This record gives sequence, structure tokens and C-alpha cells, in this order.
Amino acid sequence: MLPESPLMKKILYALLVAGAALLGLANSAQAEEGYPWDHFPQEKTTDMAALQNGARLFVNYCLNCHSANYMRYNRMHDIGLTDDEIKKNLLFASEKVGDTMRIALDPKQAKEWLAAQPPDLSVIARSRTEAGKGSGADYLYTYLRTYYRDPAKPTGWNNLAFPDVAMPNPLWELQGQRTAKFVEEKDPHDPAVVERRFEGFETVSPGKLDEQQFNEQVADLVAYLEWMGEPSHAKRIQVGVWVLLFLGVLIVMTWRLNAAYWKDVK
Repeated sequence: MLPESPLMKKILYALLVAGAALLGLANSAQAEEGYPWDHFPQEKTTDMAALQNGARLFVNYCLNCHSANYMRYNRMHDIGLTDDEIKKNLLFASEKVGDTMRIALDPKQAKEWLAAQPPDLSVIARSRTEAGKGSGADYLYTYLRTYYRDPAKPTGWNNLAFPDVAMPNPLWELQGQRTAKFVEEKDPHDPAVVERRFEGFETVSPGKLDEQQFNEQVADLVAYLEWMGEPSHAKRIQVGVWVLLFLGVLIVMTWRLNAAYWKDVK
């Protein structure tokens, strides 16, 4: 048997360390996977009525604290709203139709009152995509539907998709108030480890909407948030299809022209 060289020992040691590190990362990712995201009904993003209702919900329930500084009110022409409809239903102060969706909340005051400045929501749906869990729309659809009362938190609210969330439930009047039930179970692979598993919600007080109606409203709001992140998405796809068709025809014409030009050349 040949003796092991120092170089071979170093290579084997490095491989073992790398394997252990990768295994640790995998276990960490599995442990931090958290609450699974629900599937957002993607057909809502092409439903004009849903997008218009989502815009109304966004202005009424989100725009008080969260801005959308990269979106202008008049861009809602793309979802079928006229200037008059925007003025009557979506503008409540001195804003003009051509203005961006700003808020009056001062950043310094927001940090004092809320401990952090509420983020701008212009591209929130695009920024929350996570590999292996779902799209940003899936996250938002889950997040807005998994609030529950938690007296241990400063705001009295917590969230399954975003544990220890600082923002209280903005849609509590529609959804109602509920608590979350958790059970503690021993890890089958390590009895010394106790896991906390979510078991379900218990209603404390009902809201204005039942569960199905509330889910529909949240889906409309998320559809608007996703549309707002890229208003030209549908148009871009449409133009892309026509460009590909044009290039396909051009390739066929070029190929036939090339064949005709060189047919007599030996």
C-alpha cells in the first residue's frame, strides 16, 4: 500500500470541510424555510376589474404610510381608468393626476413613531421573489392573509410569513381579528430539540368580509402591486411576440433569397 502524501491529506481534509459546510448550509436553509407561501391566482394580473379594485384598496389601505414614488396616477390609464375616475376615486387631497404616488409622512417622524421608515412599494412584488418558495406575488398574497393577534409584540400583531413584523395588520377591519394556535413537538431526529408547529387560526372577532371574499380582495390588491412593479409587462410580451414572428419571416425570406442568389454559382 502506497503511503499517503501530505498533499493528498490536505485535499481530503479540504473536501471534508467543504462537504460539512455545504451540509450545514442545507440544514440551515431547511430550518429557516418557515411558513410555506400560498399560490397567488396569476390570472388576476390580466383582469382589469381586479386591477382597478386593487388600485382602490392600495390607495385606501396602503398609501397612508407607504409611498409608490415611481408610479404616477395617470399610468392607471393602462388598466382602464380615466382621469375623471382617478380624480373622483383615488385622489383625496391636493394631488394631481400626473403626480407620483407620494405620501405626506415625514421620514424622520416615521422612524420616531414606527421605529423604521415604511418602504416604498413601487417594486415590492418584484423584490420579494425567492428561489424555491415562489414569486413576490405569492409572498405578498401569503403575508397579507397570515396576520394574527400576538400580545407579546409591541403592535399586538404578528405574521406567519414575516415573523416579528413591525407593521400591524392594515386589513384587519376586512379580515377580522384572530389568534394562531401552535403546538410543540419533539424533532424525530433529535429528541432534545423541540419544534413549534403552526396548527391553525382561531377567530376572535369577525371582519366585514368572510374568508373567501377577503381572499378575493387580497388577490386584487396583490395583482395591482405586481402590475405596478412593471406596468408595461403585458405590452412588452405582446411586442416581443410580434418581433419574434417578424424575425422568423425575415429568416425564411433571407434563406430563400440566399438560395436564389447562389443557385447558379458552381
